[in-house]
Amino acid sequence: MLTFTKAHAYGNDFLYVERSAVLGASLDLLAREMCDRHSGVGADGLIVYARVGGVAAMRLFNADGSTAEVSGNGVRALAAILLQHDKDAHATIAIETAAGTKQVERLGANGSRQTFRTAMGVPSTPERLSINVGGEVVDSVVLNMGNPQCIILGPLPDEARFMRVGAALERHSRFPEGTNVEFAYVESPTRVRIRIWERGVGPTLSSGTGSCASLVAAAAFGGASRDAEVIAPGGSQRIEWRDDGVYLTGWAEVICQGEWLRHFPRT
Repeated sequence: MLTFTKAHAYGNDFLYVERSAVLGASLDLLAREMCDRHSGVGADGLIVYARVGGVAAMRLFNADGSTAEVSGNGVRALAAILLQHDKDAHATIAIETAAGTKQVERLGANGSRQTFRTAMGVPSTPERLSINVGGEVVDSVVLNMGNPQCIILGPLPDEARFMRVGAALERHSRFPEGTNVEFAYVESPTRVRIRIWERGVGPTLSSGTGSCASLVAAAAFGGASRDAEVIAPGGSQRIEWRDDGVYLTGWAEVICQGEWLRHFPRT
């Protein structure tokens, strides 16, 4: 029996288990089983974490069992779990990821939702790239936001193009480790609307790193401000691209705790 917690940010949902409880488990197989939305609990990813004092560490597995360096929403939702009983309205926590340590500050709470501002680090220099994919040549912006990102600026695609191009770009030979894909439309200098194809997941309602990368691309090449609202299907987050890095502000919510009754797969 394995105790888990489920949390989400704007519909981007994760299952959380403590590292000490899954020692010896095949974590990629466990992620696929638990994240399955029909025969499992259902989530975009599984996060295995540990906490020592004021510092936590996490490891992220996508729904397909592959690993990912970081998730902005996943980091924030872990902070919501770890700080939910902390009475300090502006509590902070450092969370170690494969993409470096992220500093998370709580700004407040509204019911079950806690709002955080997370220092997501310095993006790589955004580069323009034309890619032949899905039967067309797309003009994209590629960068690293702790994980690989490919952003297509312009009007948002219809469903058929979103599915075709998103899936093809994720596994394109240009990206040997795969990539996250965002379609981003600059509605005004302070408002960017996006759709997200998440590496190892597919379509998802929100992405913290994807929102950050979209703002960087839109500010560099699309006329957006470096401080703007980025709106995904699941809701709006504030992104600030400052000299010392990118900051992500939005809420996360702890949904439930439960018990996984299956024997989990062993290595």
